[in-house]
Amino acid sequence: MNRYPLWKYLIVLAAVLIGVLYTLPNLYGESPAVQIAGAKTAVKVDQNTLARAEQALDQAGIHPTAGSFEMNGPVGTVRLRFDSTDTQLKAKDQIEKVLNPDPQNPDYTVALNLMSASPNWLTSLGAHPMYLGLDLRGGVHFLLQVDMQGALTSRYDSMAGEARTTLRDAKLKAEDVERNQQSVRATFATQADRDAAVDTLRRAMPEMVFTTGQSGDQWLVDGTLSPASITQVQDNALKQNIQTLHNRINELGVAEPVIQQQGGDRIVVQLPGVQDVAKAKDILGRTATLEIHMVDDSPTATAALASGRVPFGLVRYEDRDGRPLLLRRQVILTGENLQDAQPGRDQQTQQPTVNLTLDSKGARIFRDVTRDNIGKRMAIVLFENGKGEVVTAPVIRSEIPGGQVQISGSMNAQEAADVALLLRAGSLAAPMHIIEERTIGPSLGAANIKQG
Repeated sequence: MNRYPLWKYLIVLAAVLIGVLYTLPNLYGESPAVQIAGAKTAVKVDQNTLARAEQALDQAGIHPTAGSFEMNGPVGTVRLRFDSTDTQLKAKDQIEKVLNPDPQNPDYTVALNLMSASPNWLTSLGAHPMYLGLDLRGGVHFLLQVDMQGALTSRYDSMAGEARTTLRDAKLKAEDVERNQQSVRATFATQADRDAAVDTLRRAMPEMVFTTGQSGDQWLVDGTLSPASITQVQDNALKQNIQTLHNRINELGVAEPVIQQQGGDRIVVQLPGVQDVAKAKDILGRTATLEIHMVDDSPTATAALASGRVPFGLVRYEDRDGRPLLLRRQVILTGENLQDAQPGRDQQTQQPTVNLTLDSKGARIFRDVTRDNIGKRMAIVLFENGKGEVVTAPVIRSEIPGGQVQISGSMNAQEAADVALLLRAGSLAAPMHIIEERTIGPSLGAANIKQG
């Protein structure tokens, strides 16, 4: 009979015990849960949010089996487990009522989910159940259609601004430079100005095809993207949308989501274990981007603001302290010119900041604008869920070259990290809409698992 040293038997026994230990979570199954995440960058989810949710449930006579707060990078999430789906639904309604008193402008995203029913001591050891796909666990399936014409429209808006800057740097006077449907049109008073502008634009913007024309006494230049450039814009839009969806879905706490391209303009999203379709759709649509505008502090604008009027060519926003500002409609820079965003601190004041790195085009535009507007205020507007908020509106003290921009204002370190995260996540490069939506129940998967 073969005999082995005792230490070999002990190693085999230890391996079996560890294997059994980390298999146990699969035997406990899953329990209904409610997940709470922030719906705005200014709203923080922390231990206090967990306490508020538990207090709201206690007042309604609802008792969760467990509650936890977790940090997923800079984003906090609260999860509460319940013993039945009926209790889960009642708890969601109660939490929504307390945390979101204004349903039209919610501060928190309250979603239904499924959590492992494993004891806390198992979870603390890193023992988690096996992640199951949509076919076994159930969940939601979306097929999204990307609006490629919207991507091209955004690109032409950007190209119009670039053409305007190029002509100004070359000291060529154009009467108007604007996007004209799916092209950029520049209007000139004389043929000589137009011909000089065409040569300059062709050198500065090789990705565009320029043609000339005349309308009455106006001399025109029309620029359209080349076929290769159009294909590149559409490919980049699809890739950016997929990356943005990945960043957004992380907030749902979904294990092993599937996000992949289908065809030339569609994206498949599968979220195993997600029960709340409405909240999933809301999260998919959440993005953040920024725009930089000049502030109008003229006496006329100040008087109009005091009387509640908004003059033509201006738009009203509020800063984070609720103070109204009038900004010029012209967008100086957008999130498209942003390469990176990182949280940091001001070296002099030690206040939390968001440090932005602009691309070469954005750096050139920012340098020119700051050089020409010393002493005036510039507003950095953060857009989230279609609503704009002025993060900061500093006075321009000097020309800022190099494409390094620092945002500081009334925000703490956590808010600075959140803003940087959302800006890195980016905005959707092109609008999307859901053309197919399916909710898959877990019953068929449960039967397959039982048979297996």
